[in-house]
Amino acid sequence: MKECYIFLAEGFEEIEALTVVDILRRDNIVIKTVSVTGKKEVEGAHAIKVIADKLLKDIELKDAALLILPGGSPGTQNLKECDPLMDMIRAFSNTNRRLAAICAAPTILGSLGLLEGKNACCYPGLESGLTGANVSMEEVVTDGNITTSRGMGTAIPFALELVRLFDSKTEAMALKRKIVYNH
Repeated sequence: MKECYIFLAEGFEEIEALTVVDILRRDNIVIKTVSVTGKKEVEGAHAIKVIADKLLKDIELKDAALLILPGGSPGTQNLKECDPLMDMIRAFSNTNRRLAAICAAPTILGSLGLLEGKNACCYPGLESGLTGANVSMEEVVTDGNITTSRGMGTAIPFALELVRLFDSKTEAMALKRKIVYNH
Protein backbone atom coordinates (compact mmCIF):
# COMPACT_ATOMS: atom_id res chain seq x y z
CA MET A 1 0.00 0.00 0.00
CA LYS A 2 1.24 3.46 -0.86
CA GLU A 3 1.89 5.93 1.92
CA CYS A 4 0.43 9.32 2.70
CA TYR A 5 2.94 11.98 3.72
CA ILE A 6 2.24 15.02 5.89
CA PHE A 7 5.03 17.59 5.92
CA LEU A 8 6.23 19.32 9.06
CA ALA A 9 8.21 22.55 9.10
CA GLU A 10 9.15 24.62 12.14
CA GLY A 11 6.00 26.46 13.24
CA PHE A 12 3.46 23.98 11.82
CA GLU A 13 -0.06 24.09 13.28
CA GLU A 14 -0.11 21.09 15.59
CA ILE A 15 -3.84 20.37 15.51
CA GLU A 16 -3.99 20.51 11.72
CA ALA A 17 -1.13 18.05 11.36
CA LEU A 18 -1.68 15.67 14.24
CA THR A 19 -5.46 15.42 13.92
CA VAL A 20 -5.01 14.27 10.33
CA VAL A 21 -2.36 11.73 11.34
CA ASP A 22 -4.51 10.41 14.19
CA ILE A 23 -7.70 10.04 12.16
CA LEU A 24 -6.03 8.45 9.14
CA ARG A 25 -4.21 5.98 11.38
CA ARG A 26 -7.49 5.10 13.11
CA ASP A 27 -8.70 4.03 9.67
CA ASN A 28 -5.47 2.04 9.07
CA ILE A 29 -4.35 4.39 6.30
CA VAL A 30 -0.56 4.49 6.21
CA ILE A 31 0.49 8.08 6.93
CA LYS A 32 3.99 9.24 7.75
CA THR A 33 5.08 12.54 9.22
CA VAL A 34 7.94 14.02 7.20
CA SER A 35 10.29 16.71 8.48
CA VAL A 36 11.49 19.26 5.94
CA THR A 37 14.01 20.67 8.44
CA GLY A 38 16.79 18.11 8.05
CA LYS A 39 16.20 16.80 11.56
CA LYS A 40 13.46 14.56 12.91
CA GLU A 41 12.43 16.79 15.82
CA VAL A 42 10.17 19.60 14.63
CA GLU A 43 8.63 22.26 16.85
CA GLY A 44 5.10 23.40 16.11
CA ALA A 45 3.67 26.91 16.33
CA HIS A 46 2.71 26.36 19.97
CA ALA A 47 6.01 24.87 21.13
CA ILE A 48 4.87 21.25 20.86
CA LYS A 49 7.78 19.14 19.66
CA VAL A 50 7.11 16.18 17.38
CA ILE A 51 9.48 13.46 16.23
CA ALA A 52 8.82 12.93 12.51
CA ASP A 53 8.74 9.45 11.04
CA LYS A 54 10.95 10.43 8.10
CA LEU A 55 13.12 13.17 6.68
CA LEU A 56 12.23 14.75 3.34
CA LYS A 57 15.43 13.42 1.77
CA ASP A 58 14.38 9.86 2.62
CA ILE A 59 11.02 9.71 0.83
CA GLU A 60 10.26 8.92 -2.78
CA LEU A 61 7.24 10.06 -4.76
CA LYS A 62 6.72 6.59 -6.21
CA ASP A 63 5.81 5.46 -2.67
CA ALA A 64 3.23 8.21 -2.14
CA ALA A 65 -0.54 8.29 -2.62
CA LEU A 66 -1.20 11.66 -0.95
CA LEU A 67 0.84 14.71 0.07
CA ILE A 68 -0.61 16.84 2.90
CA LEU A 69 0.38 20.36 3.93
CA PRO A 70 -0.68 21.64 7.35
CA GLY A 71 -0.82 25.38 7.96
CA GLY A 72 0.53 27.38 10.81
CA SER A 73 2.73 30.38 11.27
CA PRO A 74 5.53 30.40 10.40
CA GLY A 75 5.04 26.77 9.29
CA THR A 76 3.35 27.57 5.99
CA GLN A 77 6.07 30.03 5.00
CA ASN A 78 8.75 27.53 6.03
CA LEU A 79 7.13 24.85 3.85
CA LYS A 80 6.94 27.31 0.95
CA GLU A 81 10.65 28.12 1.31
CA CYS A 82 11.62 24.44 1.08
CA ASP A 83 12.57 24.19 -2.61
CA PRO A 84 12.89 20.37 -2.65
CA LEU A 85 9.34 20.10 -1.27
CA MET A 86 8.01 22.57 -3.85
CA ASP A 87 9.67 20.54 -6.61
CA MET A 88 8.15 17.38 -5.16
CA ILE A 89 4.64 18.90 -5.06
CA ARG A 90 4.94 20.07 -8.68
CA ALA A 91 6.10 16.64 -9.85
CA PHE A 92 3.43 14.89 -7.79
CA SER A 93 0.71 17.13 -9.21
CA ASN A 94 1.83 16.26 -12.73
CA THR A 95 0.91 12.63 -11.99
CA ASN A 96 -2.61 13.72 -10.89
CA ARG A 97 -2.27 12.10 -7.46
CA ARG A 98 -3.93 13.59 -4.39
CA LEU A 99 -2.78 16.77 -2.69
CA ALA A 100 -4.34 18.22 0.44
CA ALA A 101 -3.73 21.46 2.33
CA ILE A 102 -5.37 23.19 5.28
CA CYS A 103 -5.47 26.71 6.75
CA ALA A 104 -2.79 28.91 5.14
CA ALA A 105 -1.19 25.99 3.27
CA PRO A 106 -3.62 26.05 0.29
CA THR A 107 -1.87 29.30 -0.64
CA ILE A 108 1.21 27.18 -1.39
CA LEU A 109 -0.80 25.28 -3.98
CA GLY A 110 -2.04 28.61 -5.35
CA SER A 111 1.50 29.97 -5.62
CA LEU A 112 2.49 26.87 -7.59
CA GLY A 113 -0.38 27.41 -10.05
CA LEU A 114 -2.11 24.17 -9.02
CA LEU A 115 -5.50 25.71 -8.17
CA GLU A 116 -6.23 27.20 -11.58
CA GLY A 117 -9.96 26.77 -12.26
CA LYS A 118 -10.47 24.62 -9.14
CA ASN A 119 -12.74 25.24 -6.18
CA ALA A 120 -10.66 25.78 -3.03
CA CYS A 121 -10.76 27.30 0.44
CA CYS A 122 -8.25 28.53 3.00
CA TYR A 123 -7.91 30.44 6.25
CA PRO A 124 -10.15 33.54 6.21
CA GLY A 125 -8.30 36.59 4.92
CA LEU A 126 -5.77 34.65 2.84
CA GLU A 127 -8.04 34.05 -0.17
CA SER A 128 -5.87 36.24 -2.44
CA GLY A 129 -3.24 33.50 -2.16
CA LEU A 130 -5.54 30.98 -3.86
CA THR A 131 -4.30 32.15 -7.26
CA GLY A 132 -6.59 31.02 -10.07
CA ALA A 133 -9.09 29.27 -7.78
CA ASN A 134 -12.81 29.69 -7.40
CA VAL A 135 -12.78 30.65 -3.71
CA SER A 136 -15.21 28.75 -1.50
CA MET A 137 -16.24 29.40 2.10
CA GLU A 138 -16.98 25.71 2.72
CA GLU A 139 -15.09 23.98 5.55
CA VAL A 140 -13.57 21.42 3.21
CA VAL A 141 -13.47 21.39 -0.58
CA THR A 142 -12.37 18.56 -2.86
CA ASP A 143 -12.01 19.41 -6.52
CA GLY A 144 -10.39 16.73 -8.63
CA ASN A 145 -7.17 15.62 -6.96
CA ILE A 146 -6.95 18.56 -4.53
CA THR A 147 -8.59 18.87 -1.10
CA THR A 148 -8.42 22.13 0.86
CA SER A 149 -9.75 23.20 4.23
CA ARG A 150 -10.04 26.41 6.23
CA GLY A 151 -8.20 25.96 9.52
CA MET A 152 -7.66 24.36 12.89
CA GLY A 153 -11.39 24.15 13.58
CA THR A 154 -11.94 22.19 10.37
CA ALA A 155 -9.16 19.64 10.95
CA ILE A 156 -11.59 16.82 11.82
CA PRO A 157 -13.85 17.25 8.76
CA PHE A 158 -10.70 17.65 6.62
CA ALA A 159 -9.29 14.36 7.91
CA LEU A 160 -12.66 12.61 7.53
CA GLU A 161 -12.82 13.79 3.91
CA LEU A 162 -9.41 12.23 3.29
CA VAL A 163 -10.69 8.96 4.83
CA ARG A 164 -13.73 9.16 2.54
CA LEU A 165 -11.51 9.64 -0.50
CA PHE A 166 -9.10 6.84 0.41
CA ASP A 167 -11.43 4.34 1.97
CA SER A 168 -15.15 5.01 1.61
CA LYS A 169 -17.98 7.20 2.76
CA THR A 170 -19.16 4.31 4.92
CA GLU A 171 -15.81 4.12 6.73
CA ALA A 172 -15.65 7.89 7.15
CA MET A 173 -19.15 7.92 8.67
CA ALA A 174 -18.29 4.99 10.97
CA LEU A 175 -15.16 6.77 12.13
CA LYS A 176 -17.12 9.98 12.64
CA ARG A 177 -19.47 8.12 14.99
CA LYS A 178 -16.59 6.33 16.73
CA ILE A 179 -14.84 9.58 17.61
CA VAL A 180 -18.19 11.14 18.64
CA TYR A 181 -17.91 13.90 16.10
CA ASN A 182 -21.45 15.14 15.65
CA HIS A 183 -20.81 17.95 13.25
